[in-house]
Amino acid sequence: MKKVYAKPKSLKDAPFHYCPGCGHSIIHRLIAEVIDELGIRDKVIGIPPAGCAVLAYNYFDVDMCESAHGRGCAVGTGFKRAQPDKIIFTYQGDGDMAAIGTAETLHAANRGECITSIFVNNAVYGMTGGQMAPTTMLGQKTTTSPMGRRPDVEGYPLMITDIIATLKGAAFVARHSLATPAKILAAKRSIKKAFEVQMAGLGYSLVECLSPCPTNWKVTPVEAFKLLETRMEREFPIGVLKDVTKKPKG
Repeated sequence: MKKVYAKPKSLKDAPFHYCPGCGHSIIHRLIAEVIDELGIRDKVIGIPPAGCAVLAYNYFDVDMCESAHGRGCAVGTGFKRAQPDKIIFTYQGDGDMAAIGTAETLHAANRGECITSIFVNNAVYGMTGGQMAPTTMLGQKTTTSPMGRRPDVEGYPLMITDIIATLKGAAFVARHSLATPAKILAAKRSIKKAFEVQMAGLGYSLVECLSPCPTNWKVTPVEAFKLLETRMEREFPIGVLKDVTKKPKG
């Protein structure tokens, strides 16, 4: 019998507004499936700041609170300290987390705030027209780097996830790609682990998802997913960067 994949209970019955080939819809489903599997739907509070996912509250059927651009971790900290029994997750893009929200994110992680951040990295400002983001790759052309990103002019891509992994308050940090079904399932496992780490009170957890943006990359959805493997994964190596629940080898 053919297996039927039902819509997760933690997602509303609402069509996504995202562009064809965008990774946000995939990540939304992964988060919703994890929430359902952990049985924490009545305890979760999601926080989407500005960006392409600014309307995430239209899709998640859990408590949601919009925050100002970049302030997701600050708002999440407030919720967690006021209601420590709640499970808090922020949902942030590269411009949000790696640019305007860098300070809030780094200090929340350094303090070991027991919240979880889902970081969507598509290497470009998707919502505002395809400008260069802190994560734009070397040589990548955008509306504000038409010659391609140059290290001596625009600097290097900001490896915000790698930086967070060095902080003592960070308990679980991982980076995954949406390039293939197998890699998507790996991302889901890390998202679930990130929530479990938060529930265990071990500290801050972060999962970065390398996501396609066909509209602003100016390629087809099929080409965009290929670019994740051939280009983005080279710039941003995937895998678990830190996991305090596992003892180091040796």
